[in-house]
Amino acid sequence: MTTLTALPAAKFDSKTEQNWPGFRGPGARGIAEGYPTRAAWNVDPAAGKLSGLLWRAEVPGLGHSSPIVWGNRIFVATAVRLSGKAPLRIGYYGDTQAAQDNDEQQWMILCFDKKTGKRLWERIIRTNKPAATRHEKATHANTTLSTDGQRLVAFFGSEGLYCLDLNGKPLWSKDLGVINISKYGIGWGYGSSPALHGERIVLLCDDPQNPFVAAFRLSDGKELWCVSRKGDCERSWGTPLIHNDGARTQVVTNGWPYIVSYDLETGKELWRLRGGGDNPIPTPFVAEGLIIVTSAHGGKAPLFAIRPSARGDISLPEGSDSNDAIVWSVPNGGSYISTPVKYGRYVYLANHNGVLRCYEFGTGRKMYEERLGANSAFSASLVAADGKIYCPAEEGVVSVIKAGPKLETLAQNEMGEPCLATPAISQGVLYFRTTASLLAIG
Repeated sequence: MTTLTALPAAKFDSKTEQNWPGFRGPGARGIAEGYPTRAAWNVDPAAGKLSGLLWRAEVPGLGHSSPIVWGNRIFVATAVRLSGKAPLRIGYYGDTQAAQDNDEQQWMILCFDKKTGKRLWERIIRTNKPAATRHEKATHANTTLSTDGQRLVAFFGSEGLYCLDLNGKPLWSKDLGVINISKYGIGWGYGSSPALHGERIVLLCDDPQNPFVAAFRLSDGKELWCVSRKGDCERSWGTPLIHNDGARTQVVTNGWPYIVSYDLETGKELWRLRGGGDNPIPTPFVAEGLIIVTSAHGGKAPLFAIRPSARGDISLPEGSDSNDAIVWSVPNGGSYISTPVKYGRYVYLANHNGVLRCYEFGTGRKMYEERLGANSAFSASLVAADGKIYCPAEEGVVSVIKAGPKLETLAQNEMGEPCLATPAISQGVLYFRTTASLLAIG
């Protein structure tokens, strides 16, 4: 392992720098306010004169790992196939075969200067043949990094858990064995990013053969607890939510057949909710004090707004959309892959078939449901800022929607490359990771 550039110890003031420390930023909410953000841009030379592009940096290999931001640095993970370009198939389709991409790979973490896009350092953290296969639309580096401002955590499922400092120096690592998130007998790839809270890392590992959730100590990687999810979850790809409501700190995990919440300190189950799509991918998040969870596939696509004080089995009886723990729910309006964003009075969901839905947050009343493009498929999650909702489609078009109860498209921006990673936002600049590049739009 080699660090290309030695840097002084990283110390940043989070009060003056707008950080985006993990998947979908603070609290996985996908929102960054306080700065104006751009609606229209052009970064594709084939589409005419460039506009709005602050910088573009090459990212080797293939990964859907989203960029994260701390202080003046951006961090991203990738997997570099050593025998040539890794295959990727995008679009809306229902095939179930694995990608032909199990040649030797290098898993890497890259660090860039936030203002200029200059690569500051890179670290090869593992070189090996993948221990599990992946979906044709996935990569061997799907997961997003997470940081507390001092340490950087990466988890690649079967390829291990790693902790580095912000200069790329390895601190510790752990091998958790093969975690083969499978369906139809095919490994579809690992997708749940690490969640940090204080001195704890929480990992969700829903291999159907041995599903579990576990907490580790951030300082040295020591396992603090591990709870089996056998019988509770057959597979999932969502990142766990860690939420402190003032009374307790809980870990909320999307899953099927149950969404389950655990106590962060002990791993003890707090509540569970039955029902949902059988391929749960979106990440839970908190909005206006309620826990928002959605899923889809297999005939069900619910959207739930849950009180953090829930206890026990809060499952809804057939035909009911609320109870003491569930403030409201929509039985068939959720999203399959993309995590929604709640912004202002509304919650927005983009689906894999190109449909964008908007609901009134207080009631779950549908405001609109419209298709953004005939060839659009949404895997990246939505983010919002400055009165705008940003919707990246796999085909490399970012639709910018005006926030509100009626669909108003402000712009549709060509990126020139497929885009399946969720963007980051910091100080009014949008950071997009495409299949080959990291771009700053401002």
